[in-house]
Amino acid sequence: MNGILNWNVDPDIIMITDSFPLKYYGALFAIGLLLGFAIVRNIYKKEHLSLDKLDSLLIYVIVGTILGARLGHCLFYEPGYFFQHPIEILLPIQKIEGVYKFVGFQGLASHGGTIGVLIAIILYCRKYKVEFFGLLDRMAVAVPVTGAFIRFGNFMNSEIYGKPTNGNWGVVFERDDLIPRHPTQLYEAFAYLLIFGILFFMYKVERFKNAHGLIFGCFLTLLFLARFIIEFFKENQESFEDNMMINMGQILSIPFILIGLALIIWKTKTSKEYV
Repeated sequence: MNGILNWNVDPDIIMITDSFPLKYYGALFAIGLLLGFAIVRNIYKKEHLSLDKLDSLLIYVIVGTILGARLGHCLFYEPGYFFQHPIEILLPIQKIEGVYKFVGFQGLASHGGTIGVLIAIILYCRKYKVEFFGLLDRMAVAVPVTGAFIRFGNFMNSEIYGKPTNGNWGVVFERDDLIPRHPTQLYEAFAYLLIFGILFFMYKVERFKNAHGLIFGCFLTLLFLARFIIEFFKENQESFEDNMMINMGQILSIPFILIGLALIIWKTKTSKEYV
């Protein structure tokens, strides 16, 4: 008996029109965003905070996530191609045999998405006079859930998978080859759910919650450290990474880990609860 799962799920759930499918990835991405928003909304309710501007926050986050993730992929992974095809950066189309066709956004970078969300939150806080680190802490609790659902979407798409396991176990993504591989999408998804549990527990502890920015620092450190480690088991996304000691995902994770550690040290030292 072996531990091999043969995976050959059609990434399209249904065809809305002849050329416009509803995909598992898009559906799970949307579900993840809505679940994350529901968690933040629940936190607001329990803290008796005003919900008046919370719907606006969701819009800021959605726009920041999609724009940041898309621009991040185009700049970090395929700048040469997209500089020659700029219309495909912000439109979900691709020129195939001389004709533009709807293909969805094939390429979203989580590091770019993180930067995009941070910029969106800065703009939101400036407009609505919201305390920056306090909001980041609340958002940090919810974001890993969104990230987990995005990775479940990658699994349904049979993409961003891992290297061969070189054994009689793993997942065979039949749409690409017949090699048992590490299901790194699931590794990341379950790691993110574990991080959600840790951060949710921390937010229930007053001394952690009152040290505004500490939970966000832990979020950055834990999430991108998990990403850095799992990348060792993941196939490179682009061929230029094959000759690199560590891949682009790992390189981009390092600054976030360092910023997270710096926040933890800073907020620990400046919080009276830790004196």
